[in-house]
Amino acid sequence: MNTFNAVTAERSRSYRIVGVATVLAAAVAVGVMFSLNANRPQPTGASPVGAVTSPTAAPVSSPASSPAPSAPASLVSDANLAAFVCSSSTISAKQSPATAFVDAIRTGSHVGYDRVVVEFKNGQPGSVSIKPQAGTTFNASPSGQSVKLAGSNGILIIIRGSDVHSAYSGVRDIRTRFAGLAEVRVLEDFEGQVSLGLGASDKACYRASFLTNPVRLVIDIPTS
Repeated sequence: MNTFNAVTAERSRSYRIVGVATVLAAAVAVGVMFSLNANRPQPTGASPVGAVTSPTAAPVSSPASSPAPSAPASLVSDANLAAFVCSSSTISAKQSPATAFVDAIRTGSHVGYDRVVVEFKNGQPGSVSIKPQAGTTFNASPSGQSVKLAGSNGILIIIRGSDVHSAYSGVRDIRTRFAGLAEVRVLEDFEGQVSLGLGASDKACYRASFLTNPVRLVIDIPTS
């Protein structure tokens, strides 16, 4: 009887030892796995082990700022324009080609004045003389033929060092229905000189200047 009990007790003690060993072995294995996992390199962008991530608030977008519109190019006001004159005048160039070729003649109406534009292809002519006259009868050159334009009074424009046939093929007699300018006509295109006759509806007054890019002679006739 005593022998049986002793054997049973020995077996029970052996089982306990095996169980404890098994638990210890399992604990060691878990510790090794945890250590390996903690030391394993994390993928780029991943959170480290044990870190808690929270959703990032979307950035508040501010209204897109648009560039301020550019200010329009300032225009020359009427206050800055020269006064009208009713006497003869001459505009001379500091530098000019041998012959300045007219390539456009245009007319237009504006508030307070009508305009004649004579455009040159290759530079400003040597000189321009402007001569008001009573009546609208002119002499064409070189024929000497008398020509009468529409309007009450006239303005003769003589352009020296120019021609109106090399680069110009437009109309040579422009009749308008403007309040101040009644007609523009080419009177002369001979030996480097061009003459234009202007018929004004009222007084033969004007203002004249040259503008650039392209070079052009601008003559304004008042409408009031």
